[in-house]
Amino acid sequence: MTKKLWGGRFQKETDKVVEAFTESISFDCRLIAQEIVQSSAHAAMLGKCGIISLDNSRKIIKGLGAILKDYQAGKIEFDVGAEDIHTNVEKLLIERIGEPAKKLHTARSRNDQVATDVRLYLRDATEQIDRLSTELQQAIVERAAQHAEVILPGFTHMQHAQPVLLGHYLMAWFWMLERDKGRFADCLKRLNVLVLGAGALAGTTFPIDRQYVADALGFDSVSENSIDSVSDRDWASEFACCCAILMTHLSRFSEELIIWNTSEFGFVELDDSVTTGSSIMPQKKNPDVAELVRGKSSRVIGDLMSILTLQKGLPLAYNRDLQEDKEQLFDATDTVQMSLKVFALMLSGAKFNAERMHKAAGEAFSTATDLADALVRQGVSFRTAHEQVGSLVAYCIENDKQLSDLSLKEIKRFATGAPANIADMLTVEASVAARKATGGTALGEVKRQIRKARGILRKDQS
Repeated sequence: MTKKLWGGRFQKETDKVVEAFTESISFDCRLIAQEIVQSSAHAAMLGKCGIISLDNSRKIIKGLGAILKDYQAGKIEFDVGAEDIHTNVEKLLIERIGEPAKKLHTARSRNDQVATDVRLYLRDATEQIDRLSTELQQAIVERAAQHAEVILPGFTHMQHAQPVLLGHYLMAWFWMLERDKGRFADCLKRLNVLVLGAGALAGTTFPIDRQYVADALGFDSVSENSIDSVSDRDWASEFACCCAILMTHLSRFSEELIIWNTSEFGFVELDDSVTTGSSIMPQKKNPDVAELVRGKSSRVIGDLMSILTLQKGLPLAYNRDLQEDKEQLFDATDTVQMSLKVFALMLSGAKFNAERMHKAAGEAFSTATDLADALVRQGVSFRTAHEQVGSLVAYCIENDKQLSDLSLKEIKRFATGAPANIADMLTVEASVAARKATGGTALGEVKRQIRKARGILRKDQS
């Protein structure tokens, strides 16, 4: 039985069932790099401040580096009896360098240790998510540029609405991801705060230098309140919320591609490399990657709900419940990163059917608003124009016609103010070209968006 580092006041050993129930090393072992880094900074600070000798500080730092190297080489086996990554590392260090290792835990608690480790982990994860989001944005911009002039129907309520350019449609996802990146960047302001030095909850009696540790670990600031430092996980909730919103965007994009990939739509064909077949139906080519991204979004939303619910009834300060935040954070991080990778791959290989899109764009009276706008420019009020065009659409439905099939005489039966060249305004090309206002779907505006997006990406990469 492993001797507990906290076992001095206990007369009985921990029951094996309890030990198995309370351990976290099976999942928090992935924090080992963060644990080594923060422990090394803490040891350096203890030596600098004269709390331990410089010799002991150097031995500790060297020993910690060797442990990390051995772990990366697959030479380390963790002890479930040592509960968590913090105690496992300390136990390994004691075995290797002896008495000096027992001085490492001076002026800190596992409470401020774990909060520091997780902040370091999420800081790294934020950087990775930002990089992968940028790579997906690059794929979006390239596809938008390639298909800038392709016209397709835009939808509201899953009904044909107005024609738009495919480049415009794709760029919508670019800006969503840009906001996602902004949310993570804003979250980082609250995440990148040093809490080490808060101790169990009340701070420490030793003359530590927290700013020294913050500088060594790259934290922007030092936490102001020791109780707050160890008891709250709002920064973890915020990170999980950023992940959930990003995955919601990817889920919606996946849904579109799944629908577009159907034979009924036929707007896109996904590459063989990102699709799978059926075990019974030999003709099938299923959009499994898109479906799994859509499905995995529910996991990340669930991770957020778990972390929020975990905290809702906790009294100050630290409670063991907080051990349960890590698996959700790890899952959210892993899922987001993998989804971003696979989505960029899926989008890069997608083949868009421009002819099918163009044909669909002209169906279902998609230029009706253009007719109403033309009437308004002739001096008709918009409400009157709306009613007249609505009546004209009803006539078309009754007579199995499209707006483009109508003669000027037929149009004027319902809309007397229609100009003589109204037919020229009712093509999908004219409809798209007319929407030149900033943010509209006209080609010039789409190209402006793409130029701006490329400038953002260059800045992100510099």
